Amino acid sequence: MLLTNSDDFWSIFHFGDLINAYIPLILWTGVGLLISRFAPINTSKFLGVGLYWIGVPLQLFVLARHTQFSDTPYIPYVAIAALVLSWLLALIGWQFAKQEHSDRSSLGSFILATMLGNTGFVGLTLTNSLASSSYADWAVLYSIASNVAGNYGIAVFIASYFGKSEVKPPWWKLLLDVATVPSLWAFAIGWYTRPIGLPAAIESGLDMGVWVTIAFALSLVGLRLGKIEKWESLKPAAIAAFLRVAIVPLAIGLGSTAFGLRHDPRLILTLMSGTPTGLSVLILAEVYNLDRDLLISTIAFSFIGLFLMLPIWIIFFG
Repeated sequence: MLLTNSDDFWSIFHFGDLINAYIPLILWTGVGLLISRFAPINTSKFLGVGLYWIGVPLQLFVLARHTQFSDTPYIPYVAIAALVLSWLLALIGWQFAKQEHSDRSSLGSFILATMLGNTGFVGLTLTNSLASSSYADWAVLYSIASNVAGNYGIAVFIASYFGKSEVKPPWWKLLLDVATVPSLWAFAIGWYTRPIGLPAAIESGLDMGVWVTIAFALSLVGLRLGKIEKWESLKPAAIAAFLRVAIVPLAIGLGSTAFGLRHDPRLILTLMSGTPTGLSVLILAEVYNLDRDLLISTIAFSFIGLFLMLPIWIIFFG
C-alpha cells in the first residue's frame, strides 16, 4: 500500500496506541531505577523471590481460570516453536558471543536470555494496547504456554543444570526442580478450578493482583539496572538481545504470514515472540546463582531493542 500523506501514515501506525504501550514500561522501570538509589542491597533478591513464589503463580492462576483454550488450539505450538528456535539460535550465537572468562554459568545465562521472552508482563501490556480485545485470548494463551513450557518448565532445568555450582546435579534433582516450580502448580490449580465460581470481590482482587505483579516485575528491572556497577558482558548481551527482539519475531511473523494469518492475529504472535528478555531470568538468577551481569545487560539491550523494533513490527505485521 502506498502512503500518500503523513495523516495516512499515522492512521496506519496507531501512534497513540504505541505511546500507550510505552508508558507502563517506562513508568514502572523508572520507579525501580529511582528506588535503586536508596534501596537495601538485598531488595532485588527479596522482590525476585517474592515474584517467583507469589507474583508469577498468582498471574498464571488467574490467566488459567479466564482463558478459553478451545478457540486457539495451535497457539501453544507456536509458543513452543519460538522457544525451540530461540534455543537453537542461542547455541549458534554463543560461538560468536563467548568471551575468554565465559563459563558454564555464562552459557546457561546466554541461552535463557535468548530463549525467554517477557510474555506475561511486557507482552500482555503491549497486546492490550496495540491489538483488538477480541484476540486477547491469543496473547494470554501464548503467555501461558510460554511460561509453563519455557520460563518455569525447561528454563528451570537449564538454570539448575548450569547454575548453583560447577558440579553437575544428578538428573533426578533437575526433574525435581522442575516438578516443584510453584507456577506450574498454580497453573494446574487455576485450570482445574475454572468451573468453581468465586465471589466478585475475590475475582476483582485477583485481576488487580495480576497488574500489581506486572508493576512489581517491571520495577525489578529498573532496580537491577540501577544496581549495576560494571558492564562486562556487553558483547554476549547485545547478541542475545538481537536474537531475542529481532530474529525470532521476524521468523514468527514471516511464518505466520506463510500460514495465512494477517492483521491482529499475526501482530500478536510477532509481538509475543519478540518481547524483551523475560524478568523470570532475574528470578532464576537469584534462585540458581546465574550470571546476573549478562542477564540484566541483555534485559537492558532487549528493552532498547523493543522500542526500536516495535514500530517495524506494527507496520509490517500489523
